[in-house]
Amino acid sequence: MNLTTFAFIISGVLLNACAQVLLKAGTNALGGAIHLTVGNAFETFIRVASQLPILAGLACYALSLVVWIMGLSRTDVTIAYPMLSLGYVVAALGAWMFLGETISPQRLLAIAVIMVGVALLARS
Repeated sequence: MNLTTFAFIISGVLLNACAQVLLKAGTNALGGAIHLTVGNAFETFIRVASQLPILAGLACYALSLVVWIMGLSRTDVTIAYPMLSLGYVVAALGAWMFLGETISPQRLLAIAVIMVGVALLARS
């Protein structure tokens, strides 16, 4: 994988992980779990759509899709798709840094295993 392809793939992964953290920040601002019913669907949509972090997260998703397609056009899916697992690493760190979520020792071990797996894949 050349540097340009790697940049597209990693940018897609980072934007996707950023979207996750932003969407969670937006749902946190709403004050808990979202309960959707037929009677509150429109009001809930307006509440969700008015959260700036959610809108920013959706924008990150849209941009990540464009960047991801550019990366996929340059490499095999068997190389690119497993790189998405790095998104878990980035999202977990982002949630810890910006949302105050905890990362248990078991999660740290899982993150290490993912990173080793991606490193092995990148060398193939």
